[in-house]
Amino acid sequence: MVRNRCLAKSIADAGWGEFVRQLEYKADWYGRTLVKIDKFYPSSKRCSNCGYTMAQLPLSIREWTCPECSERHDRDTNAAKNILAAGHAVLACGEAVRPARKLKSLSEGALQRSRKSG
Repeated sequence: MVRNRCLAKSIADAGWGEFVRQLEYKADWYGRTLVKIDKFYPSSKRCSNCGYTMAQLPLSIREWTCPECSERHDRDTNAAKNILAAGHAVLACGEAVRPARKLKSLSEGALQRSRKSG
């Protein structure tokens, strides 16, 4: 069914939704805390040693070296370290950890709104 283009996304979403539901249930059952990380958090692209974030990192690259600190990373191990750190930050600060977003200047936002309305 996942090969069907029309159903694939819905089936995949339902699978992950059920997985998260089960994790929440089991965490509650055992008195644990489940922390969700934003799905756009750059866990694979961020150096777990110095915090440098790569602009681009294709999925085909499984190992990379940080240009700032020269630390060599396995993509999955690095992502796991970053997710753990982000989870600890959420617990310590009580806020969601999200990737930095570019902020538009006030004039750009006003210009875009005026174009949409007019």
